Amino acid sequence: MNAFDPSRLRPRLPSPLEPVEDERFARRGLRLLLKRDDLIHPDLPGNKWRKLVLNLRAADGRPVLTFGGAYSNHLRATAAAGRLLGFGTIGVVRGDELAGRPLNPSLARCAADGMRLVFVDRSTYRAKADPAVLARVLDLAAEACGAAGAAPADAPYVVPEGGSNTLAVEGCVELGRELRGAADVVAVACGTGGTLAGLAAGLGPGQRALGVPVLKGGFLGDGIRALQHAAFGGPRGDWSLDERFHGGGYARTTPALDAFAQDFEARHGLAIERLYVAKMLHGLVVMAEEGTFAPGTTVAAVVTGSPS
Repeated sequence: MNAFDPSRLRPRLPSPLEPVEDERFARRGLRLLLKRDDLIHPDLPGNKWRKLVLNLRAADGRPVLTFGGAYSNHLRATAAAGRLLGFGTIGVVRGDELAGRPLNPSLARCAADGMRLVFVDRSTYRAKADPAVLARVLDLAAEACGAAGAAPADAPYVVPEGGSNTLAVEGCVELGRELRGAADVVAVACGTGGTLAGLAAGLGPGQRALGVPVLKGGFLGDGIRALQHAAFGGPRGDWSLDERFHGGGYARTTPALDAFAQDFEARHGLAIERLYVAKMLHGLVVMAEEGTFAPGTTVAAVVTGSPS
């Protein structure tokens, strides 16, 4: 085991699968389970562990450069991994207007964990997959690190926004395998789609994955299909999306959603992360009330993170 192997952090795998007694499901003949991926590791919880682990092994100690918004859980997890395993991290943050402002708690945590933050304008950020734009971003990152006295000796290993690439999808296959035979439907909140792409591939016959996007736009299906094609050469597993529960878009919530999360917390004694997990759980309750799931269905909800 080398110094940069994430397994030396002793993740809790497989993550616990806990039954939840909730009358909103029980009265419709449904069973609810919580897949507690939030308990995998205190600093790299949930799908962040599963999406990063193979990428960090591939990086093998090189600096890791990745992308995210001002409240990105992915940036925080990458920064924490760098601190714990001793490699450099660079976060490319959407919005150059943020550069002159005090850091919000999320970005401050990244900086405290040693991540060098590079702020880029939104048009550059949107085009970051273009090779020429990425090359400019890498130059900006090298300049920022050099100015801070921390220029990396090696070219950085680039991980895309949200961590969703082929290795991330392969890492999330294990989530599906851990749930084989345990549930009929497995639900997960979706940002970039990598977790759902791998989850669906890992489930067994007769099981299906249900994604609840937390962004508006209706574009996620194409992204998931592209990720599965890159990882497996084609579609894998039975999956679908319900795009009604984004709560206004990424990093947005509503008073009704917050009230739902508070009620769920009071019912079950579990702190609920608002931007992903609460939206997914709210969607499941609404779908149960609508009769989306046939009586006798076991639904597993993947808890991908905990409140900050």
